[in-house]
Amino acid sequence: MTPSPPDSGPKGSDSAPLCAPPDPNPRPPNRALPANSCDCHAHICGPAAQFEYAPKRIYTPPDALLPDYLALLETLGIARTVLVQPSVYGADNTVLLAALGQFGDKARGVAVVDDGVGEAELERLHAAGVRGIRLNLVDVKDPSGTLPLDHARALADRIRPLGWHMELLIHVDGVPDLDARLKDFPVDLVFGHLGYVRPGQSPEIPGFQALLRLMAGGRAWVKLTGPYRISAMGMPYGDTDPFARALFEAAPERLVWGSDWPHVMVRGAMPNDGDLCDLLMNWAGDDGMLRQVLVDNPAHLYGFAGN
Repeated sequence: MTPSPPDSGPKGSDSAPLCAPPDPNPRPPNRALPANSCDCHAHICGPAAQFEYAPKRIYTPPDALLPDYLALLETLGIARTVLVQPSVYGADNTVLLAALGQFGDKARGVAVVDDGVGEAELERLHAAGVRGIRLNLVDVKDPSGTLPLDHARALADRIRPLGWHMELLIHVDGVPDLDARLKDFPVDLVFGHLGYVRPGQSPEIPGFQALLRLMAGGRAWVKLTGPYRISAMGMPYGDTDPFARALFEAAPERLVWGSDWPHVMVRGAMPNDGDLCDLLMNWAGDDGMLRQVLVDNPAHLYGFAGN
């Protein structure tokens, strides 16, 4: 059964719409994924009755709890995960850290921190499995649409001694000189959702070409996540294929994949995670490339031991 679309009405004391839940019946991929495959982008949300969401959030997720996510990983045949702090919790990483504690060494985290975060807190996060911080320039109220480089560099200087990276959620089509502005950034950069270009555009746009140059120069990674976020079509999101092909051609050693579970703020039909795995297989083309994206690259970026 296809879940209902997100409710656009107010919830509680604000107007953050309630998102549709993920497909409750994920299917296995059409063929088995490589051993030690990693889902490099997923969120744990809730229980809402126990962990309060940030009042300035722009959406309200359904409860997306660890047991459900573990069941999904088993269905897909995925052994490792990277849990990413969702914007609805701001810089309160409580839920993220609790989930990481249940995984042990098979999980890593990407946290959100306050500007004034201290060394002791960063060390605590590192011990829990965090290997990067996320700077969300899209899913915030009244976004400026600019790239706050001074802010980003200040945070990067703090995390550099730990060997962490910075994950940017940004529409790269809005920053045509992306490579020039970030070529000397202090830490590795990771871009979500294939660069998060807005629907209806071409890979030839300057911002996406700048992203390809950053990747080819060893300055950036890209997550093959959320094709439904940049597509104007339904599954299998055919208009995203040119972007995926360009990314694979530019720097396949700089690509990782993630389910983006529980697929918050999906405005069309909710994807089945098995279909998303099959889409990645089509993009990768062969088993060697699939293993690179699902196993080798995540091991390098997130510091998993052994492949």
